[in-house]
Amino acid sequence: MNITEFAKIAGVSKSAVSRYFNNGYLAEDKRQLIEKAIEKTGYSPSVSAQNIRTKVTKLVGVIMPKLSSESCARVTEGISQVLSEDGYEMLLVNTANDYQKEVEYLDLFRHNRVDGVILIATVFTPLHKSILNKMRIPVVIVGQSYKGFNCVCHDDRGAAYALTKLMLEKGAKKPAYIGVTLDDKAAGAERSDGFTKALSEANIAISEKHKAVAEFTIDSGYEQAKRILSGRNKPDCLFCATDNIAAGALLYCAEADIKVPSELMVCGVGDSVLGRITAVYLTSAHLHYKTSGIEAARMLLSAINRHDSVPRITKLDFEIAERESTNR
Repeated sequence: MNITEFAKIAGVSKSAVSRYFNNGYLAEDKRQLIEKAIEKTGYSPSVSAQNIRTKVTKLVGVIMPKLSSESCARVTEGISQVLSEDGYEMLLVNTANDYQKEVEYLDLFRHNRVDGVILIATVFTPLHKSILNKMRIPVVIVGQSYKGFNCVCHDDRGAAYALTKLMLEKGAKKPAYIGVTLDDKAAGAERSDGFTKALSEANIAISEKHKAVAEFTIDSGYEQAKRILSGRNKPDCLFCATDNIAAGALLYCAEADIKVPSELMVCGVGDSVLGRITAVYLTSAHLHYKTSGIEAARMLLSAINRHDSVPRITKLDFEIAERESTNR
């Protein structure tokens, strides 16, 4: 019995039968009709035969930089939500922030049967460019803007600008900055540009002694804050490129008896749970990570189904969550 014959017996469309067996969304009345028909006929489609016929595996490769990252978890939650609704499964691989592994996994997925790839990206190297240009399956990039590919990214520059402007408007005159590598275009270069733009508009300069580059960790944020804040000419506001870095800075402030926010305002980016359990609640920019995963999965499925042939970039907005760390 084929799917057409079974659909007639069940009294539903072929597409409804396909959604049922691929775990897609289906109205409850149609689901009950199909289940009754299965009990009556014993019908079960051959998955392997279906994949050979359609050349669709219902598998999507997802490459993420860090398993322990809250932002990555929120992105993958959004991806999983959309894929499961359409009967797809997610093959998740972790690179542990190893850019070489990103390239290796892209090449692995290129040579193995997946219908598409979602790359939660951090840094692009010439190797990335080379392998991405060889991909013959749809690829969607999350977190970065990369010309020629479907991308879902955040307004990192706008978020950094708004946070910095917030602290300047509250009276800050001596800013400090702890960023990340500029090789990371979004978290590094874009957030640095937003910070610099706000200072420029206010005609405020920053001392080179008050600038630092950290890793994406609390410990690194602590160490860089210690270096910046231990001198005599202390800043009165501190922009941190991530919430983890800001949490480390707040730890140092507590140890050094630097009062936040009366002596030093501090902010971060990401609006993580961590920033809401620190001793001083952290002002942060809320980036819509789960939404980025949802949009990326929808974009990928559209490309798989050949609904979209022209690459596009979707930039998501942000929200400022103002809390105690800047509340003067």
